[in-house]
Amino acid sequence: MPVVEAVNLIHDYGSRRALDDVTFDVGEAEIIALLGPNGGGKTTLFRILSTAMPPTGGSARVFGFDVTTEADDVRRQIGIVFQNPSLDIKLTVKENLYHQGHLYGLRGSVLTSRIDDALERLRVRDRSRELVETLSGGLRRRVELAKGLLHRPKLLILDEPSVGLDPGARYDLMRYLEQLREAGVTILLTTHLVEEAERADRVIILSEGRIVAEGAPDTLKQLIRGDVIALRSRIADDLRGRIAERFGLEPVVLDGTVRIEKPDGHEFIATLIEAFPGMIDSVTLSKPSLEDVFIDRTGHRLWEDQ
Repeated sequence: MPVVEAVNLIHDYGSRRALDDVTFDVGEAEIIALLGPNGGGKTTLFRILSTAMPPTGGSARVFGFDVTTEADDVRRQIGIVFQNPSLDIKLTVKENLYHQGHLYGLRGSVLTSRIDDALERLRVRDRSRELVETLSGGLRRRVELAKGLLHRPKLLILDEPSVGLDPGARYDLMRYLEQLREAGVTILLTTHLVEEAERADRVIILSEGRIVAEGAPDTLKQLIRGDVIALRSRIADDLRGRIAERFGLEPVVLDGTVRIEKPDGHEFIATLIEAFPGMIDSVTLSKPSLEDVFIDRTGHRLWEDQ
């Protein structure tokens, strides 16, 4: 039985469709990244799976429990870390966790032991008596994780968990999530950051409420046909047309850059420069990334899809 199973999920906000026929499942002890831009449907999906709101259509089950009709059973199985902070900044770290534990019926030595363990694992035990308002963004995020893990859920759902973190803190966060996965916890996170999604076991790419690609990061990148060549030009549209006509390719223009997918790209660059002297201002060559997969499937960049 899948840990999470979504079938033909639909959600409408009035006349706007935020999720459109979304179907996927999540296996035990996997890290799954829902990758997409703001407005792509990630947070709506997060809210449905966390039982914060029901879908307009379709169904979703967590550990076999329906998120709409069996919401209480779902909540007992999951830990949630919201994008927006949920800590009381006027309380200490430990006080926040005590209140969280009480919500799950934890008391006495059991609760104290779990708090100490969670803070130790997230390396914030030495800050347990400090007010949350005195902590940095990275430390607050660690406390949010400790709060979400206090009742030892089998599934951890995180909405944009690294928002506000510097690159070093983001790296530490992903390392800790990998350790949780190794301990048997299933992790489902939303993100608009390619480097974060790259470290997941599987990536589900969302655009305008639809799944446009799904698979392991390396498998998805193999969908790109060769290297990625980016040509900066003041006459990008004209250059795109000329390349298409002469070489039978299908370049895409994004922000004044002509983008081409081509095997052995380093060799083709020399051919392009010779064929179009004076029309190319600069050239970059790269191996495919998950953003290239998004561009290939949608025709625009992650941050443009609003």
